[in-house]
Parts: sequence; C-alpha cells; structure tokens
Amino acid sequence: VNTESDSEVLLNVLAHELEKVTRGITLKPADVFAAVRGVHQRVKGSYAVVALIAGHGLLAFRDPHGIRPLCVGHNDQGGVMVASESVALEGTGYTLDRDLQPGEAVFADLDGQMHFQQCAEKVSHHPCIFEFVYLARPDSVLDGISVYQARLNLGVTLAKRVVSTVPPNEIDVVIPIPESSRPSAMDLAQLLGLPYREGFVKNRYVGRTFIMPGQGVRKKSVRQKLNVIGSEFKGRNVLLVDDSIVRGTTSREIVQMARDAGARKVYLASAAPPVRYPNVYGIDMPTPDELVAHGRTVEEVRESIGCDALIYQDVDAMKQAIGSLNQKLDGFDASCFDGVYVTGDITPEDIARLNAGRDQAEEGEEDTSRLALPNAQVA
Repeated sequence: VNTESDSEVLLNVLAHELEKVTRGITLKPADVFAAVRGVHQRVKGSYAVVALIAGHGLLAFRDPHGIRPLCVGHNDQGGVMVASESVALEGTGYTLDRDLQPGEAVFADLDGQMHFQQCAEKVSHHPCIFEFVYLARPDSVLDGISVYQARLNLGVTLAKRVVSTVPPNEIDVVIPIPESSRPSAMDLAQLLGLPYREGFVKNRYVGRTFIMPGQGVRKKSVRQKLNVIGSEFKGRNVLLVDDSIVRGTTSREIVQMARDAGARKVYLASAAPPVRYPNVYGIDMPTPDELVAHGRTVEEVRESIGCDALIYQDVDAMKQAIGSLNQKLDGFDASCFDGVYVTGDITPEDIARLNAGRDQAEEGEEDTSRLALPNAQVA
C-alpha cells in the first residue's frame, strides 16, 4: 500500500483478513472475529477501529494494549453506537453500555444484535494518560475514570509541588489557561487558599496550537486564540496553570501577554510533567528537538519560556492521581513523559525514522507539510 495514512493501512489489512476467512462465503460473526485476530497479529501500536461492512453490520475493535479509548452503547430504538468518548453517546441519546476491553471486538449485525469476543492472545490495559491530561473532554468517562475528576486530582498533587517552589503568600491569584487546565487550577487554588480568576477569554474558532504546523502559524494563533482580561493581571503576582507544555510556543506567548497586561510576576505551573519524548501512538506530537523540555533542565525551560518560576507535575504523582480512580488498570502509556513505550517495540532508530519525513518549518519559512494551512500568512 502506497500511502501516508495509517487508517488506509488498517483498512487494507482488515479487508485482506476478511477475504482470507470468507473466500466468497457468507460472512458470520465468527469470521469477522477471526479477521480481527489476524489484524492484531499483523499490526502493532495503538488503534481504535470502527468499520461498516456493507450488507453485514458494524465492526469495532481496540488494540491489545487499550492505548486508545473505545466504548459502545445503545438507544431505545435498537440502535448501536461506538465512540472514543462516552460523551459522544450521551449527547446523541444513546446509553453507555461499557468500554471495550483491550483486544476486544464488537460486531453489530443488521438486526442490531451485538456480538462480543476477545480477539488478542496477549493483552494489557495501559490507556494513554494524555487523554486524561489534555485530549478528552472533561465530561467523558474513559475506562471507568472520570476525566474531570482526574484533572481535579492533578490539581491536588500539583499544589504540593507549587508550595515547594513558590510560597503561596507570594501569589496573588491563580489563573487557568483555557480550557483543559480549569479543574486542576480550581482545586489547586482552593488548597492553597488563593483566589481563582478567569484571566483569559478563548476564541472557540481557533484549534489546538501544539499540532499546528509552522512556528509562525502557532505563534500568531496564540494571540488569536486568547484575549486577556487586563484587570486580573495589573499589579499582581499571578500563577498561571496549564494542562501541559509541549513546544513552549504557547506558554511563551501567554507569559508575555500576562506581562503586557501589567502582571508584576508570572509563575507558570503545568498539571502534567515535562513532555520530553515524542508520541508514536496516534498523537501528532512534535519531533524531540521541537519539544521545549527535551534535553533541557527545568531551569532552562523556564528561561526559554520567560516566566519567573516554573513548576511541573511529577510523573509518578500524575500516574497515582489518575490511576487511583481505577485500580484495575495495569498502568498507563505515559511515553511522552517517561519515554517508556508500552508496546515494547519502539527504539530510538524507529523514532528517528518516523521523524525523518517531517517538515520542521521555522518561523518565516514556508510550511509545506500535509497539515499546513493553505495561504496562511505569518505576521
């Protein structure tokens, strides 16, 4: 297959496995599950797949490590729905039945009957922790864990880190950087006995900046994405709370915006640990050299961002804060934080090969990557 799309690769592998088990014979649920077993044997990595098999039904399955989320539900009319987040079901009138287990498949036939089967020989349950930190909506429940509660817990553990770095009496106000950091910032402020204020208003028509191609586009988008409420900053020592710091572009611009609004001192706390390693499991995360924390100390990152103090979450504390909400999990994929890839087959050479084709357009240079915005003008 000559393609840059992992979805197209999965589609072709699944189609080939279906062809092998049927050979023109009528497709039965057992045949579908046999094909999924073949996919699990041939494909390594993270995936949550939904496929409509014309004339037969709906198929969905999850990778054997459970890295990507997938759940299933039904409605009163006998309909079946699968989604990566529970909120998608609830918002469309469906009732959540349960999460699919790692390696498990569900096949809904044309009569609406659901057939479940475990299709992987060896499984472990290590969901991607970045889903809880940043990607998922706060009103979702993934693998039995409330995303909102997970972020509240991160605020509790982050508060302990803040106290050890900046005395609370030197902080006038806690301000979240919209939107994923709000729950963490609220609990942190409550524990430290500090006022919680909204200091940034988000433009909902601008996407997530860390996956935008080109430094210039990202920098411009930060100013388009957020506007400050100046009265919350003027003459104050502010503690900004963000969900994570990836490239540092957004953080650097936001710190400067706070200073421009009159803040005396700007402290920055991240509800996630330093992002030091690239993600290879489906998140379009930058190459190692583009990650602001890669190969740098916390002090060097602080200098790069330009804040007066920088406080990061602890990796083990993060895992404990979220893992305590479902102790049946085997752990998490936290590879972008700890460099441990749960599939066990990722080497530095693999990462170098994956990154070799990426365009790393610097500010002022034309960005020709597939995700580049057409006719984007950099101010």
